[in-house]
Amino acid sequence: MSGRRSFQDGGNAFAVVLRAWARPIFLVFLLLVLLIFGSVIAVFAWPQQSTASVSGIVTDVNGPVEGALVRVQTTANHTYTGEDGGFTIQGVPTAERVTLVAWAEGYIFGWTEATGGGEEVEIELHPHNRVDNSVYDWEPSENCGECHPSYTEWLRDAHSQSAVNVRFLTMYNGTDVEGNRSRNSNYYTGLPRTRDPDAPYFGPGFKVDFPKRDGNCAACHTPMASKLDADNSCGWNGCHMQETSDASDELPDGVSPNEAVGVAAEGISCDFCHKIGAVNFYTDTVLPDPEMPGILSLTLYRPKSGEDLLMGTVDDVARPDDSFNRLHRESAFCASCHYGVNDTTEIYNSYGEWLESPYSDPDAGQTCQNCHMPEAPRLTSSMESLVQTAAWLENTSGRALPAGLGKLAERSQRSYFVFPEKGGLFRELDQIHLHQMPGANDEQFLRSAIALEVAAEIEGAEIVVNTQVSNTGAGHHYPTGSPLRQVLLVVRATYGGSEDLTQVAGDVLPEWTGDVAGLAGQGYAKILRDTLTGEEPTFSHWRLVELAEDSRIPALSSKRGMFRFALPEGTGPQSGDEINIDVQLLYRRAFQQLQQWKGWTDPDILLASETIGIAPSTGE
Repeated sequence: MSGRRSFQDGGNAFAVVLRAWARPIFLVFLLLVLLIFGSVIAVFAWPQQSTASVSGIVTDVNGPVEGALVRVQTTANHTYTGEDGGFTIQGVPTAERVTLVAWAEGYIFGWTEATGGGEEVEIELHPHNRVDNSVYDWEPSENCGECHPSYTEWLRDAHSQSAVNVRFLTMYNGTDVEGNRSRNSNYYTGLPRTRDPDAPYFGPGFKVDFPKRDGNCAACHTPMASKLDADNSCGWNGCHMQETSDASDELPDGVSPNEAVGVAAEGISCDFCHKIGAVNFYTDTVLPDPEMPGILSLTLYRPKSGEDLLMGTVDDVARPDDSFNRLHRESAFCASCHYGVNDTTEIYNSYGEWLESPYSDPDAGQTCQNCHMPEAPRLTSSMESLVQTAAWLENTSGRALPAGLGKLAERSQRSYFVFPEKGGLFRELDQIHLHQMPGANDEQFLRSAIALEVAAEIEGAEIVVNTQVSNTGAGHHYPTGSPLRQVLLVVRATYGGSEDLTQVAGDVLPEWTGDVAGLAGQGYAKILRDTLTGEEPTFSHWRLVELAEDSRIPALSSKRGMFRFALPEGTGPQSGDEINIDVQLLYRRAFQQLQQWKGWTDPDILLASETIGIAPSTGE
C-alpha cells in the first residue's frame, strides 16, 4: 500500500506542476500565434504605396558634380548624376518623405529629404580632407561601442589584440611568458654566439639579436604608437641604431611595440581602419613595396583638430564627416599588413596567395572580406527574433512559406549596424559585416576550410592507407600567415587494440613536428633556414633567412599520401582482433620546441579525424 500511495502522490505532484506550467505556456503559445497571425494579416492587408520620380541636382562649391551616386537611403534604388549634375530617380514614395543621399569620390556624404512627385531638390557635397595629419589623436574604440554593435565583436578579434598578443611580444623581446629573457646573441655583429646548452634559454627574440634597434614590427602590430608620418620609412622600419638616431636631428627614433600605451595598445582599432584612404602598391606590381610594410604602404586621412573623417563600405550614410570608400570592400585593403618580405625572402603573403588563387577572379571569386567579415544579422527586438524564426522555418523545411510569412522571412535578411535607439536604420544584410573577423583564432572557422579523406585496404601482407587533405575553403594557402603555423597529418595503425603496426612505406613526420616525429604522416608548413647559422627551421624571421621548404596546401588544392604497414605474422579472422587505422589532422599555432621555450600553452586543434576498422583475413 505504501508503494502504491507513493506512486499516486508522485502522480499528483506531477499533475500540480503540469497545471502550474500549463497556463503560462499556453499564454506564450497564444501570444506567438497572435503575433504570427497579426504579421501575416499586416503583410496581406498593407496597401501598396504609390510612387513617383524625384529630380534634382548635386553640386559642390564649384558647381555641378558629374557622376555622383544618389540613393534612396537603405534601399537599392539609386542613380547617377549627368554632366550637368542633374538626376532623376524613380520609385520614390509620394505619401512619405525619404532621405536621398549623394556621394562622389573625394567627398563626404550630402543628403536631403524628398517626396515622390515633389519639388526638385539640391544636394551639396563638400570635399573631405586629403592631407594626413600625423599628430592626430586617435579615438578610443570604446567610443564607437556607444552606437555600433560591431565594437564587442572587434574586442574578440585578433586585430584588437595585435599590440598585446603574448606570442608577438615574447618573440619581439626574446622572453618567455614569465618575462625571463634569453641572453643577447651578438647576431648584429655578424658573429652570433652559439647557444650555451648549460645556460637557460627562453627562445629567440628580435631584441636579443638587435638590442639597439626597434625593427619594423610596429608598422603592422602597433601603428598608433607614434606620431610619425605614415610614409616615414626611417622611423617605422626602425633600422637605425639608437646611438645614430640620438646623434642626428634628421633621423627619428624607431617605433617600439613596447611603447604602445593608451589607445596605441588597441593594436588595429576602429578609428585606424576607417581612416585608411588607399593602399600603395609597388611600381608595376600588384603587391606593396616590400620595404614599406604596414602603415608605410597606407595613405591615411587623419583630419586636423576639431574635424573628423570616417570611411566605410556603406554609401548612403546621412551623418556629417562620413564618406564611402570602395577600397574597404576589396582584398587590397588587407595587403599592406598581410605581405611581408625580409631582404628577398617572402616571410608571409596571404594577400599574394589570394591573388594567385581562383578566389581573386573578379567575377566568380571572393574577397578577404567575404570570408573574414561575412554578413552578420543582429537581433535587437522580439519581432526580429520572430523574423529569424520565420527564416529558419523556411530554410529547414525546404519549402517556401505562405506569402505573408515569406515576406516576414525576407526581413531576416536585414539588420542594423548602428543600434536603433541611437538612430540606426534597418538595412540590407549585405551591408552588415561581422567585425570579429574569424581566422586562426577560431577553431570552427579553421575546420570549415579543410577536408580529410581516408581509405584503407589489405594488399597481401600489408595494409595500405590512402589519404587526401584538401584546402576546400581558404582563399590562400593552408595554413597561411605566420610561418610558425603548421598542419600535421598523423596516421597510426594498431592491431589488437594497442600493438603498433610497422610502417614499411610512405612519408614520416619530420623532426620539427616534436612529439609525433617519426610517425607516419605529413607536415604542411613553411620552413625557413637561417642563412648565417644554418638553423632549420629557424623561428627568427627577422634574420637573414632563406626558404627551405613550403609544403602548405594552396587554395582549392589537395595533398595525397600513401602509407603501408606490415601485417603481423599469423594475422587471421580467428584472432578476433581488428586492425584500426586512426588518422588525425592537427593544427599547431607554433612549433612545439618554440612553445616549450616560450611557455606558450596553445593546445593542438583537431581539425578532422577518421577511424577505420578492418577485419584481417588469412588470405586462403
